[in-house]
Amino acid sequence: MADSIAPDLAGKSVLITGASTGIGAAAARAFAAAGCRVGIHYNASLNRAEKVAADVRFAGAQAFLVGGDLRHSQKAREVVDAAAQHFGGLDILINNAGGLVRRVPITELDDALFDEVIDLNVRSLVTCSAAAVPYMRTAGRGNIINVTSIAARTGGGTGSAIYASAKGFVSTFTRGLAKELVKDNIRVNAVSPGVIETPFHERYSTPAMLEAFKGAIPMNRLGAPEECSGAFLYLASDALSSFVTGQIIEVNGGQFGI
Repeated sequence: MADSIAPDLAGKSVLITGASTGIGAAAARAFAAAGCRVGIHYNASLNRAEKVAADVRFAGAQAFLVGGDLRHSQKAREVVDAAAQHFGGLDILINNAGGLVRRVPITELDDALFDEVIDLNVRSLVTCSAAAVPYMRTAGRGNIINVTSIAARTGGGTGSAIYASAKGFVSTFTRGLAKELVKDNIRVNAVSPGVIETPFHERYSTPAMLEAFKGAIPMNRLGAPEECSGAFLYLASDALSSFVTGQIIEVNGGQFGI
């Protein structure tokens, strides 16, 4: 922790939604290494969340596990409140929870699937942000970091138009909320991962699809969850990014923008 690239993060409290696997789990370990007190949210993956918590504690940091289905607004508020009350405030919120649910062509989309995608990727993020803001206002500062996706700019892969559109909402919401909260000394930014090797793609993408994705990436490989962590640390650190708000950092191996 003494060698952290962001020493100002030591002792700060962070809640990471969807932190039991993938990008969220890697972020939890990175914030632990920076000396943060880490709130690890999970929904169905308690065993994996406990493993992440063990890694956080092994790094010498405090871990707090909190479960709940963020698709439901009341539960989302309870998750944020539980973390803030445990830590005595909340310095950083990372809205990482989300998912494609399943790939379907638009002709097979029904109301139930539409609502599930929106609730998981949009409602949860908006509600968690709204619940965190009062704690940050009380402290006179804060950081909210959303997780969007390269799909927000490309439209996504086959059968993922609604998911991609939901991530487009996240990107726009990030910019709008940054303007709303700048007067409160609360910075709002986002990280936009490209194709990262996580349970997300194990669940939703075939090996052939992943090979096609890799062929579109100038670095000619898929990303690792840990390769997103530096962007989170940078955005969370006032020492590194105090003049940065309303921005989206792309982490995609050059897939978009070259």
